[in-house]
Amino acid sequence: MADENVLREYLHWVKSLLQSMETALHKEDPSNVWKYGGYKQFARKYNQIATEIAKKAPLPPIIDLFDIDRIPGGGDTLAYQQKEIFESVYANASVLKGILESKIGVVEDERSALRDFFQARLRSAVFTLPNHERDIQNAVEQLLIGRGFQKGEDYDREAGRVKVSSKEVVPDLILMKLGLAIEIKLVSKSERIGSIIDEINADIGAYSKQYRSILFIVYDVGHIRDEIEFRRDLEHTPNVSVIVVKH
Repeated sequence: MADENVLREYLHWVKSLLQSMETALHKEDPSNVWKYGGYKQFARKYNQIATEIAKKAPLPPIIDLFDIDRIPGGGDTLAYQQKEIFESVYANASVLKGILESKIGVVEDERSALRDFFQARLRSAVFTLPNHERDIQNAVEQLLIGRGFQKGEDYDREAGRVKVSSKEVVPDLILMKLGLAIEIKLVSKSERIGSIIDEINADIGAYSKQYRSILFIVYDVGHIRDEIEFRRDLEHTPNVSVIVVKH
C-alpha cells in the first residue's frame, strides 16, 4: 500500500475533481437541463485519477472505470443521458474519496497501535540495564521483527537522511508505509534530561520536513520524576508522540 503522504495526495486529486464537478453545476442556471455537458471530460479525468491510484493502492471491485470511447458526445446524447453519466462519475469519485479516507484512517490507527505496543512491551524486551541508546534500538527492532515487520520493506534502520542547513540527520528507525520516524533517547543520568528535551525539539523541526509522524521513545532508568510534565511541552506539535518507558 502507498504511504500516507501519497494517499493524501491522491485524496486531494479526488476532492479537486469533485469540487470541479460541483462548480460546473453551481455556475449554471438550475433550470438548464444541459448543465451536465462536461460529463465526458469529467469521466476521462476520473479514469486518469482512478487508474493512477490503482497502481499504488489496490482498489475494490466496486470502483468502476468508464469506457470513454463508448461514451457518446454531446451532439449524440439527450440531457437526461448526460445527467446519468455525470452522476455516475460523481458517485464513483465519492466512493473513491471514502476509500482513500478509510485507508488514511487505517494508517493512523496502525501508528497508534504501534505506539501502545512499544509502551507495553519494550521494558520486557530489555533484559539488562542499558548503557547505550543502541541497546534500546536493538530491542525496538527485535519487537518490530517479532510483530512481522521486514527490514527494507516495512522498516529501515538509520536510513532516510534529512538535510538540515549544512548537515544531515538520520532517524533511528523509519516505517516507510506509515510515514513514521522513530527516535530513541536513553535517560542514563538526570543531567541528560535537559539536553534530551533540546534534542527532541531539534529532531521535531528536522524530521517533520519529511515524515508525517514522529515517535520518540524515551527509555528512563530512573531519573524522570514527572512523566506528564516531561511529555507535555514536547507533544505540542501535531503528529508528534512521546512515550516514556521506565526500566
